Amino acid sequence: MTRRALVLGGGGITGIAWEWGILSGLKAAGVDLGDADLVVGTSAGSVVGAQVATGLDFADRYEAQLVPPDGEIAGVLGPGLLLRYGLAIVSGPRAPRKVRVRIGKLAERASTVPEAERVAVIESRLPVHEWPERELRITAVDVETGEFRAFDRAAGVSLVLAVAASCAVPGVWPPVTIDGRRYMDGGVRSGANADLAAGYDRVVVLAPLPRGVGTGAAAQVEALRASARAELVTPDRDALKAFGRNVLDPAKRAAAARAGLAQSASVIERVRSVWR
Repeated sequence: MTRRALVLGGGGITGIAWEWGILSGLKAAGVDLGDADLVVGTSAGSVVGAQVATGLDFADRYEAQLVPPDGEIAGVLGPGLLLRYGLAIVSGPRAPRKVRVRIGKLAERASTVPEAERVAVIESRLPVHEWPERELRITAVDVETGEFRAFDRAAGVSLVLAVAASCAVPGVWPPVTIDGRRYMDGGVRSGANADLAAGYDRVVVLAPLPRGVGTGAAAQVEALRASARAELVTPDRDALKAFGRNVLDPAKRAAAARAGLAQSASVIERVRSVWR
């Protein structure tokens, strides 16, 4: 039996919107990525993935991205923070886990909103609060040890906490406490963590930010192609323009969603050839 996996990468608020644009456009054209046997979500992709795996309507979720962001506060992923990321990467051994530990220290030291307040925001924005029957994996990284975790239904962890942890951008949002451990954004390990789809026959990866702190999506997709049919979709020029310079800005959400919907037409045949 052919097994299919959908991987949804990180990319902030604009990434969420772009992914819904792509997903909605593809489904309208007859390619339903919601049929996936496995959904992997990282950061922004964890928000989308939880809803995809639960079976929410793609068109409805796309329309939700077009609602004006009245009262929403933008996070700031500015040059100063990016510089601190760079320093964390180069200021010691380049071993991936040690790099993650250094970024974890940055996350712990940062002055952010209280953890409970941030979790409440995620809970209010997430239409689903229970793990779906379908296999869903939500990624996060332990701030102290750099250990990578892929939470699933069997982990005994609240879905809201798992998503909040996966979205805990170091230096912007506080780490999230789960079973006494503190976790940050799964994108610290990889922007998409597409390697979690290993063993599946057909894989589609949507990666709003194909390059990040850890392993890039392109390298992971290429590795998957050794034993599977896999396709990587990344933002085109118009989508990147719609994202602007701050992917955490709610004001850019509608434009990012529309850009994803428009881009879906140009990737439909590539995705269809893999998925079907």
